[in-house]
Amino acid sequence: MLEFLLSSDAIIALLTLTFLEIILGIDNIVFISIAANKLPEHQRSKATNIGLILAMVQRIVLLFFVSFLVGLSKPFYNMVTDWFELHLSWQALILFVGGLFLIYKSTSEIREKVTEPEHDEEEIKGKKIKTLSNALVQILIIDFIFSIDSILTAVGMTNGLHPNNDYTLVLMVIAVMISIVIMIAFANPIRRFIDNNPSIQMLGLAFLILIGFMLITEAAHLSHTTFFGNKVGAIPKGYLYFAIAFSLFVEFLNYKASRKHKKKENL
Repeated sequence: MLEFLLSSDAIIALLTLTFLEIILGIDNIVFISIAANKLPEHQRSKATNIGLILAMVQRIVLLFFVSFLVGLSKPFYNMVTDWFELHLSWQALILFVGGLFLIYKSTSEIREKVTEPEHDEEEIKGKKIKTLSNALVQILIIDFIFSIDSILTAVGMTNGLHPNNDYTLVLMVIAVMISIVIMIAFANPIRRFIDNNPSIQMLGLAFLILIGFMLITEAAHLSHTTFFGNKVGAIPKGYLYFAIAFSLFVEFLNYKASRKHKKKENL
């Protein structure tokens, strides 16, 4: 296992996945902060830290559950016609539904952030919180909703990296733990940075659309789907990693250029 975790593919996947987990966790941090701010001052930090720790535990449990379903690769439904062939398994079904969900969730998030950026925050602010336990329950509910796309992203990024699903599961757990630890340590600075640079979050949501499409094609590939004698192939993950790295590099250059421009305006 150590040899796999130290391989270049696993390290790149870990770094990329950790970055995406942090990006996906930004909204979670915002909502946790809103929920915690409804409490007395002395309980807010405690609620935020406990909420993020519970979020980590919840995501790891969901990882085990989803990974178990993804491991069910034996077909339970077969369809063969003159022009179409399909051998559907639970693994392919989970990846297909997950891909559709990621595309839907990402496009919906982009639309809401452009047209109604304060909608969800106002909904959370309107709910009264009287005790720490009430805040933690609300935080867990919020995190469960955000965990779905986070877990599906992890599965999409690591599926097929190693024949042994236990190895990829360990990689996903490590990425989740690292991202939660970073969010606990730098929750407010991260939130402020994303607020000041919303293009980073938009970039993360755009990556999710790519991952969603990759999950759908992966599901078709694992189902041995054939159209008119042409089999659907899997998209090499290296292409996805390159697209993400290149986009981040361009965004970094854009960030540096905008900072220089602001400095010149202030002089």
